[in-house]
Amino acid sequence: MRALQGREQVHIAVADVAAEDAARGLLTAQGGDPDIGIDFPHIPTDDAWLRDTGPVFCIRDDAAGRERAAVCFRFDAWGGKYPPWDRDAAVSHGIAEYAGVRRFEADFVLEGGSVDGNGRGTVLTTESCLLHPNRGAGRSRESMEARLHDWLGATHVLWLGEGIAGDDTDGHVDDIARFVDAGTVAVAVAHSPSDPNFEVLRVNLERLRRLNDQDGRRLAVVELPMPPTHRVNGEICPASYANFYLANGVALVPTFGAETDARALATMREVVGDREVVGVACGDLVQGLGAVHCLSQQEPASQPA
Repeated sequence: MRALQGREQVHIAVADVAAEDAARGLLTAQGGDPDIGIDFPHIPTDDAWLRDTGPVFCIRDDAAGRERAAVCFRFDAWGGKYPPWDRDAAVSHGIAEYAGVRRFEADFVLEGGSVDGNGRGTVLTTESCLLHPNRGAGRSRESMEARLHDWLGATHVLWLGEGIAGDDTDGHVDDIARFVDAGTVAVAVAHSPSDPNFEVLRVNLERLRRLNDQDGRRLAVVELPMPPTHRVNGEICPASYANFYLANGVALVPTFGAETDARALATMREVVGDREVVGVACGDLVQGLGAVHCLSQQEPASQPA
């Protein structure tokens, strides 16, 4: 929050007044000011991962002006894994109402972490998640591409294969490959054959190198190292530097107290333009099987910058 303050308005969803008071106290104790650029909508949740429970915001700019809208997809706790999820299923509605924007209700399951767009019509995703039958029977590439076109304006869909070890989402793309600008993708790569992600990420990297954007231009591919395998009580956690969040003037990048942190931060500084790169310690956070991108969902400004 300290890195975001003064750069963009931040909304922190809390259950009630008591939770808001607790959040304000935590921010103050860590040197932040909860009264500067932060508000606390009362939207109760079952889990923390707003990227997947919240809406995806869209913009239309035309002669009539600029309109923002929230696309609310169905949520089923990543294929019914973590009941109950009734509060999480209502989060996108609460956010749309709080934001005061028009709401569109999709009739199928889609999590925000399962797609990544370049803002020009190209969307990255994975077969292992978007085609998984636990999100809805009978899914195919063609049917999901049609849905992404109709609901998110995607004109070009790029398919990767599987996700990383320890990822309970069935392979969200936000731990694998992310756009850093309209034509550049940062992709996670494991350099040791003993890494449990080595082969999966090698295959995804080879796919990316053959792919083009919506205008037929070959993508620029930048390799992000994977951190050493992160385990808690023997279980692999999905630690990845690709789970970064791009904000106004700053990029928040997960760190894990590993020697690869410095290399990942340096790589990000090379590709995010004039944004400041801030490392956020996620060694504890990733025990919940996500990091800073999973916790967040960007909202476009009501007026162009």
